[in-house]
Amino acid sequence: MMHMIKLCVGVATLEELESYRSERAHWWGADYGENVHVHRTRTMPKRAAEMEGQGSIYWVIAGVIRCRQQILRLAAATDGQGLSCCDIIMAPDLIRVSPRPKSAFQGWRYLTPEDAPPDLSGQPEDADPELALELSKLGLI
Repeated sequence: MMHMIKLCVGVATLEELESYRSERAHWWGADYGENVHVHRTRTMPKRAAEMEGQGSIYWVIAGVIRCRQQILRLAAATDGQGLSCCDIIMAPDLIRVSPRPKSAFQGWRYLTPEDAPPDLSGQPEDADPELALELSKLGLI
């Protein structure tokens, strides 16, 4: 299994990402069915078979990994200029993860399961993700 990590450019908060996704009315003319979300990227991952139906895309929002979405499928597509690209078809649920700082990078990167932050469980110890982020920055967790 392999995950993907991607910057969520132009989005400052997790709530803004949730709002942005719900307002999106179409996906570049592609029809992948109901109850999925799609993100278009330039390149098809060479390790697509390790991601489809198994991995997740981890979203970096304002320099912090905040959430993930399960990758259902990766589809070859063509953009409006006739260039090849990849549509990442994801489950609609945003799963909050333990916040972790992440410096900026271009495009997307592979993320191994060992390096992926754990999901927040809803347990009392997960009650304050911002405190967890500060402790993470200090190297205490």
